[in-house]
Amino acid sequence: MNKGSEVARGKTKILYENPGQPDQLVVAQTDQISAGDGARRHVIAGKGRLAAQTTARVFRLLNLCGLPTHYLSGGEDDDDNEMVVRRCQMIPLEVVTRGVAAGSFVKRNPSVARGTLLAPRVIEFFLKDDAQHDPMITPDQIVAQTIAAPHEIGVMTELARLTFDILSHAWRKRDVLLVDLKIEFGRLTSGDNEGQLVIADVVDNDSWRLWPQGREELMLDKQIYRNLQNVDDAALENVKRSYERVADYVGTFPVMRPGMVAIVADSAALIERTGEIIQALGQVGLPTLRHVASASATPAYVLQLLAQLEASFARLIVVAVGNDGLLLSMLDSVSSAPVLDGKGEAGRLAMQCAKLFGLEDTVLFGRTLLMQANARSAVMHADASLQQQAPIPAGAAIG
Repeated sequence: MNKGSEVARGKTKILYENPGQPDQLVVAQTDQISAGDGARRHVIAGKGRLAAQTTARVFRLLNLCGLPTHYLSGGEDDDDNEMVVRRCQMIPLEVVTRGVAAGSFVKRNPSVARGTLLAPRVIEFFLKDDAQHDPMITPDQIVAQTIAAPHEIGVMTELARLTFDILSHAWRKRDVLLVDLKIEFGRLTSGDNEGQLVIADVVDNDSWRLWPQGREELMLDKQIYRNLQNVDDAALENVKRSYERVADYVGTFPVMRPGMVAIVADSAALIERTGEIIQALGQVGLPTLRHVASASATPAYVLQLLAQLEASFARLIVVAVGNDGLLLSMLDSVSSAPVLDGKGEAGRLAMQCAKLFGLEDTVLFGRTLLMQANARSAVMHADASLQQQAPIPAGAAIG
């Protein structure tokens, strides 16, 4: 990949200018692996390639789900371990989301048994400072030290939780428990969204704890390297094999499984209603088709149509749009696919479809989480705006 002068260098990566693109940088992953703030350091040939692959694949998944990241392209073998990202002003914080009690959390909370599921998720902030060994820092301290504003802390907390839940969903499908996750954030330095907070830096096998089958002794992450008593070539090769396995797993994450939502109207008079549903489904990226088939006037065609749909699509949801429950009842009684009632608010119906497909599709799962987060945010903003309005004088009439 063509790149310009070096901008910065970290323990495991190097940042370069992207010629002709002042708003972008090239991130090159190295073969370095370190622990204990660099006290232990080794080289594993090919680790940079695996780190770049894992990071790029994670960011592509997050982008598909609609989360804001700095990732643009690259990260595969033919990119020489390099990826192109949007230039950010990095915030010197590590944001850790914990779903299972492990690591430093257990040391700080001895009353919580190692391996305990944490619900709700625990979000912690750590100041990036090797000299102080990345100390834990509270939101109040973050604001007092002008590292980030209160609203930015809220955004980072929400995005960290969403990122954890999306990746946890993806790992569960591979029978792997995501224990905790470390991510970082930056502010875009230019462009239409200048100043926007985005998930930045890298998310690779150094960023999380992974326990296959929920068993710590089967771990696949960097803790294997941290735990080594004797570091020799055989031990490092074993670490590399785990990183290769993780990169292969993550390669299947950013893939949407094909599916179809078939909207069946009981009469031509309901076609406009089907259009409203299609528009709502389009907002979560679900493919659709629609038909008119009457349970009372053309019952045989209803059955024929359903048979064709089930033979054509391995993952199918049927939405019955009718003025009474006859079409819904008929379709539901003979279909092996989920059949939903087309009445009610179209957005809610779209969310139901996305949740059903999201059981097996991490991209759709992530999109539903983001839609729910945006809905919560809208409510909170509405309430905040209401509270900022001038109070009603005592005795004033309302209405």
